[in-house]
Amino acid sequence: MKFTDGHWQLREGVTRLGPAEVESVEAGERSLTVYAPAKRIVHRGDTLNQPLFTITFSSPALGIIGVRVQHHSGGRPARPAYRLNSGDGHPVKVEVDAETARLTSGGLTVVVGLDGPWNVRFERDGRLLTGSAAGSVGLITDAAGRIYLHEQLALGVGETVYGLGERFGPLVKNGQVVDIWNADGGTSSEQAYKNVPFYLSSSGYGVLVDTPAHVSFELGSEIVSRNQFSVEGQELRYYVIDGPTPKEVLTRYTGLTGRPARVPAWSMGLWLSTSFTTDYNEPTVTSFVDGMAERDLPLSVFHFDCFWMRQFHWCDFLWDPAAFPDPAGMLQRLKARGLRISLWINPYIAQRSVLFEEGRELGYLLKRADGSVWQWDMWQAGMAIVDFTNPAATAWFRSKLQALIDLGVDCFKTDFGERIPTEGVVWYDESDPGRMHNYYPHLYNEAVFDLLRDNRGEGDAVLFARSATAGGQQFPVHWGGDCESTFEAMAESLRGGLSLAASGFGYWSHDIGGFEGTPDPAVFKRWVPFGLLSSHSRLHGSGSYRVPWAFDDEAVDVLRSFTKLKLSLMPYLAVAASEAHTAGTPMMRPMVLEFPSDPAVAYLDRQYMLGPDLLVAPVMSAEGETRFYLPDGLWTDLLTGERLAGSRWVTRTYGFDGLPLLVRQGAVIAFGAVDDRPEYDWAEDVELRWFEPVEGEVAQVRLPGPNGETAAVIDLTLVDGAPQSRVVEGVCERYEVKVVLGG
Repeated sequence: MKFTDGHWQLREGVTRLGPAEVESVEAGERSLTVYAPAKRIVHRGDTLNQPLFTITFSSPALGIIGVRVQHHSGGRPARPAYRLNSGDGHPVKVEVDAETARLTSGGLTVVVGLDGPWNVRFERDGRLLTGSAAGSVGLITDAAGRIYLHEQLALGVGETVYGLGERFGPLVKNGQVVDIWNADGGTSSEQAYKNVPFYLSSSGYGVLVDTPAHVSFELGSEIVSRNQFSVEGQELRYYVIDGPTPKEVLTRYTGLTGRPARVPAWSMGLWLSTSFTTDYNEPTVTSFVDGMAERDLPLSVFHFDCFWMRQFHWCDFLWDPAAFPDPAGMLQRLKARGLRISLWINPYIAQRSVLFEEGRELGYLLKRADGSVWQWDMWQAGMAIVDFTNPAATAWFRSKLQALIDLGVDCFKTDFGERIPTEGVVWYDESDPGRMHNYYPHLYNEAVFDLLRDNRGEGDAVLFARSATAGGQQFPVHWGGDCESTFEAMAESLRGGLSLAASGFGYWSHDIGGFEGTPDPAVFKRWVPFGLLSSHSRLHGSGSYRVPWAFDDEAVDVLRSFTKLKLSLMPYLAVAASEAHTAGTPMMRPMVLEFPSDPAVAYLDRQYMLGPDLLVAPVMSAEGETRFYLPDGLWTDLLTGERLAGSRWVTRTYGFDGLPLLVRQGAVIAFGAVDDRPEYDWAEDVELRWFEPVEGEVAQVRLPGPNGETAAVIDLTLVDGAPQSRVVEGVCERYEVKVVLGG
């Protein structure tokens, strides 16, 4: 929220007070508390009739410093709140002298100036990262009497900022105003389904604002040399998270908010959907599955969208008997063909659903202040919302899904969760409605994900979720929402995915070909490689089917080629997926994550790294001409073998069967021996393709086992132009490892 009218004045009706100086400091064993009045104290009378800010510095984890700014502290504990992983086992150093007070955690230090105007510096090993200067902390009262607190952290020359959830505008957030407020707004506006109050700086630090309530960010926009964030209320909490590299920032951030769960191998194969409002029944589904098999198109998951239930009955979790008279038999027949089954759900109960009255009588639906059930007609007629703050309501909702799991369902598409009311509603646990708006999808996705994990075991649970906030990365996978079927929407979807990746989400997907409307064949065929070179891949649309033969024969060939390529890359992709789970490094990475010292990558939002070594630049034009940037080094086109020098822009034209897919110099890409399914023994008969190795240098490769563990670690060296391999970890007697020079 902007409070100023230009640089010199406040907006009409706005007043601002802030820390003017440090009055005193209390040094704890692991914390530092600073008391700062709103004006300088010259004589005792100056202590009267003014605020005294309490600013507390602490460290929840190594390399992370928390800041709590308080005005009045007598309020009730705010609920809900993010569940952060903190502890006191790491070393924290607190020092106070005549000029400064300091708290150090790892290489990160906060330095508070004790003499002169308000001055706080965050330093890494003595080098300034960011800071809070005079006027940066503000207590705002607006014309309506509302109270806000803001902080403004310094933005350095050339510093770029990323993240803040899945945002579809420019990847670099400098100059933008971003409101952290979940909305069902598609992919073509400033609204977002997944809002995360965390930004990642190219300077190697991150900032998390610790509240699920509405947060307004002005990123070099209100004051162009500062990143401002503000919240309504009497307290503001945030964390500065050290790197020093952007990937290390994400490791620390996901350690604090929760690491992405391990996903099952089968989920990384191709998903096919009924689409949304299309006509479908069991013969339709069977014809799709048969058509994929007849055309040698490997399929892993079949998804039933909303109309698997009867119209006006969502959600009653009962199959439409006219379209699916034998759901148990149908699922058995599909699973006999090696398919997993996904079902669409949402957390809303239509008035006509048999569950509405049941939920109302049991008190499981969100209520108004007068005790009646909150209802409206947007989406479903008379729909209510399941109150997941009530443990009994959560168990009730899960019991309905359990019946579907018992029938043979493997996973759920947890749609919606964004339009959660904030006025005139009362939650079971008395949560603040404003804070619950963004937090609701966390409870919703957690309830469903935990049920699947309870049934299927660790590492075999997966969702296809749309809404989220900070910490939602623990319940993968998330997809990009309702985009148009155009090249422009393809570009905005990629920007959203890269922005989400910079916000700690390890896996991400999107609707191949777009959701709204019907893509022309060129759009569909260009979108297919992008979809198959994403962590998860789904064919899904709104009012039209997404089977490739609905477009043309070439679309079938393109889909076959890239599906089989992805499945053969599973040994490589499985290692990248394990990095998401263990270190919080996303599978699809903005270029700045892998090349933080290359200034040319800062604004790149039409290409990305898939894992550490594959550069992907989706083609977003019918004619196929595209331009992409290669960082320093020698790069090899994985599809053609062409070698290209880096540190430059390259222009190429591609047919529908190609796109820029480049391997960085020295990389070893593991190819599996199977290309018709994602779950197989990835280390058996694996082929290691080593690209442009240098004589005498050692390349190390990890071969994944079926459950994410390491099957083997192999060192490769080039001796007289021939690759040599040596097993340094694991057992490889049963494996035949083939090493070839790539390109």
